[in-house]
Amino acid sequence: MKPIQANIKHLRTLKQLSQERFADDLNWTRSVVGSYEEGRSEPPIERLIDLSNYFDIPIDILVRKDLRKAKDTSFIEVGNKRVLFPVTVNENNEDLIEIVPAKASAGYLSGYDDPEYIEQLQKIKLPFLPTGTHRAFPIKGDSMLPVKDGSFIVAKFIEDIADIKSGKTYVVLTKDDGLVYKRIYLPENDKQHLLLSSDNKTYQPYLVAKDSILELWEFTCCINTQEYDEKELKLSSIMMMFQELKVELEAVKQMQ
Repeated sequence: MKPIQANIKHLRTLKQLSQERFADDLNWTRSVVGSYEEGRSEPPIERLIDLSNYFDIPIDILVRKDLRKAKDTSFIEVGNKRVLFPVTVNENNEDLIEIVPAKASAGYLSGYDDPEYIEQLQKIKLPFLPTGTHRAFPIKGDSMLPVKDGSFIVAKFIEDIADIKSGKTYVVLTKDDGLVYKRIYLPENDKQHLLLSSDNKTYQPYLVAKDSILELWEFTCCINTQEYDEKELKLSSIMMMFQELKVELEAVKQMQ
């Protein structure tokens, strides 16, 4: 069975619609719906467009992804379309934290909306986390010191980009850059972009278009996989001192 056949029946069932009511909504016949769901025929492009508009789900997801493991709450708004957002739970229906391993992080951009990709990720539960959907992401490089290379950022999923708090850190998935962990600022007089900044000031901040963002995760906690040595802690303290001093100097300049 092809994904589109199973998806039509599953999405119709999620909406608790009979084949007849579903057909009426789309101006189809019940026999057409039955033929698609039973695999006796496949919808042409015009009817794929009808389905995409009806469910607010992109055609490529309807055609390529098996959505039978998705619940209605597994879809989120991105732009003016809903995309698949797989969430896994334990036997008590509690959300589990999927861990994106460092070796698999490069494939996250192509697999973030694929239930099979998400399902194969290792999962843990951290009882001290606040409510919400969390995921753990690997950190590479030194752009967000004192967070070390090899650490994991556990972050909470943010559904609405309007909920961003300027100056806080987020894991951001974009079409062009894939996964990045940055501090986000809201540029003045620019409603179309976000400013992504590294805490290590040797890296220059840059603008990202809001409509290029596929997922947004707000920092909850950091899991270090390596111990800090004494020199690193001293260096980190010095860096933080200078960064705080810079903020204070900027404030003084604004007051003059």
